[in-house]
Amino acid sequence: MSGNKRQTDGMYESLLRRAAPDRTAWEDLVVVPIFAVVVALLLGAVAMLATNVDLATVGRSYVALVSGSVGSFNAISETLTSAIPLTLAGLGIALGFRAGMFNIGAEGQLLIGGMAAVITGFSLPGLPMIVHVPLVLLVGALAGGLYAAIAGWLRAATGAHEVISTIMLNLIAYRLVDYLLRLDFIQREGRSDPISKSVLESAELPRLLTWLDPNLRLHAGVFLMIGAVIFIHWLLFKTRLGFEFRASGENPEAARYAGMRAGLVIVLAMGLAGALAGLAGANQVSGVLGRASPGFSAGIGFDAIAVALLGRSHPWGVLLAGLLFGALEAGGRQMQVDAGVSIDLIGIIQALIIVFIAAPLLVRALFPWGFSKARPSAKE
Repeated sequence: MSGNKRQTDGMYESLLRRAAPDRTAWEDLVVVPIFAVVVALLLGAVAMLATNVDLATVGRSYVALVSGSVGSFNAISETLTSAIPLTLAGLGIALGFRAGMFNIGAEGQLLIGGMAAVITGFSLPGLPMIVHVPLVLLVGALAGGLYAAIAGWLRAATGAHEVISTIMLNLIAYRLVDYLLRLDFIQREGRSDPISKSVLESAELPRLLTWLDPNLRLHAGVFLMIGAVIFIHWLLFKTRLGFEFRASGENPEAARYAGMRAGLVIVLAMGLAGALAGLAGANQVSGVLGRASPGFSAGIGFDAIAVALLGRSHPWGVLLAGLLFGALEAGGRQMQVDAGVSIDLIGIIQALIIVFIAAPLLVRALFPWGFSKARPSAKE
């Protein structure tokens, strides 16, 4: 009996060490992504040269990339504005990764959350901003969370793989948005195309830099982004629920043996992931677009997968990755204007980053001098 207890305790302690390590591996979290970005930029330059872009234009392109992302107040504003929804949705996907699930349904969850938010945004006139804005964000998060929980429930109850179910839910969300935008109480008056009414002024996230320049689009969602990063870090590494998420992701069988309710963990993790994606959708309609139209998500839910991968599924890593991808998006527009380079190049660079992030051994082989040699443990 005592032997079985010691075995159980040992398994639990081993699970604890794996799911809640003392510190995140510095090289995996920071060094590998940095080298991945550097190689992606170098190969992006090679791609431009291969398409008959001269070396001087390549140089102007990267100067424009930097200038368009951090070279002015307007550039920084655009970078942060683009990073907010990417980071929020990326946090949701990272949370799913930590719980052992590959949630690729952030796009659909973002669309559903955004639609719920825009309806709330134009349907309640007379509310003060201090009530209306939080309500819009809360409704968007709830809608996204409930939509993602469908995939979690299917996984827990039937074993249906979340990759398949979230793909199907993405497609349903696209068509559902198209349908909703044709309804009389949602479609803007006098328009025949599928576009929603605009959210009321009381439901708009306030812009932060209009005192400096009325055209600067940075809004209060930046505080939402930082708060979400802090909350998810606390949830994952300081709470029992976060431990259960990480334990289930590391070793579902051991977690179940330790008494954790695997089905409940799956549904909660997917629900929270969807809530973050829905919050990203609410952020877009309340802080940037002011309305909804077909495809208003602009692929943010799919780009967020790359953000979560680049951030190594760590909340602060996701924040840095979101800022990088926001900079690429903002700087890419400047590249197109200043150097005449296709915006598709940014997609190539993003794809290359993902490739190298997914193959850390390749990065280590290319840059062996950038990594410390593994030290054998005392046991070895």
